[in-house]
Parts: sequence; C-alpha cells; structure tokens
Amino acid sequence: MTPEHPALHVNVHKLARMALFGFILTFIVARAFVVMIMSREIPNLYFFLQGTHVHHLNYGIFLLAAVGGYSVFRRPGGRVAEITALAYGIAMALTFDEFGMWLHLGGSYWQRASVDAVIIVAAVLGLCAYMRSIERFESRHRWASVILLLALAGFAWVVYTAGGRLGALVGPRLHELEAASSP
Repeated sequence: MTPEHPALHVNVHKLARMALFGFILTFIVARAFVVMIMSREIPNLYFFLQGTHVHHLNYGIFLLAAVGGYSVFRRPGGRVAEITALAYGIAMALTFDEFGMWLHLGGSYWQRASVDAVIIVAAVLGLCAYMRSIERFESRHRWASVILLLALAGFAWVVYTAGGRLGALVGPRLHELEAASSP
C-alpha cells in the first residue's frame, strides 16, 4: 500500500497542518511544564539517568528517528499518515524547544536561540500548510510572493525586536527559577 493509491491519498497541506498543530501545541505544553516544575507548582517530572538530567530534546531526536524510519519504510497513507505527521510535529517541537542547548551545551534552557528556532520552524510548517502548490505557481504570483517575503521579513524583525525586549523583562526571573530548581 503506497500513498499513490487513490484510497490512501492524503493532502500534503493537511499533513503539514497536522505537523504544525502538533508542533505548536507541544511547544506550549513543554514550556508550561518547565515553568511549573521550576516554580515548584508541580512535582519534578524530569527524567534522570544516573544523576544526569535527560532533556526533552533527546525524546524529540528519538521520536524523529522513529517517525522518519517509519515514513521511509512503511510509507503510510490515509489516517496513519496524519498521525505520523502529528508525531513529526511533536518530535520537532521537543527537539527545537531546546535548540539553544544544541549550540551551547550546558547552557540555559531560556536561550533566545531556542525561541527563534521554534518561530522559524513554525513559519516553515505554516508555509507548507497554507501555501499554494508549487505546480500552480504562475508568473502573476511573483509580485505577491515578493510582497509576502517582505511582510515576513518585517514580521520577523518585529518578533526579534519584541523578543529581545520581552527577554530583558522576564529573562532574569526565568534564570532565577532555573537556578533555584537546579539540584
């Protein structure tokens, strides 16, 4: 059974929307859990292996490997493809939520690079989910594409600037929480 089979055909944009949904929801839930654990609102749910905290980016990497392998070797279609896309979005969120830790091993969870990476991945997934099919791209769409790219660049600048100001405002408190929750 391959995705080319009409009964198993799934709209690529729908799969991207499923991945985007899983990505955004998982990012929000992961951040909320970390804040609640660090502020001692809920018990410490972190997994430790011989005294080492296993960060959730590792769960994301393993899930990405499993989803990728399953997608390549099984080539799911229909409802299974939708569930696979959702799992892909979840795995991407778990991994990219701690992107700053990839760059600076042992660094703080609250690194700006992680949030920036999440915004970029969400934007790419959003474009895949809602853009016109490339086969239907016509010359008359060039100006609209240029305007969209300029708008996206402006939006990215606003998010970057606002993120810096928000980081300066709440960053110190988040770092205090992180330091207070360290074993």
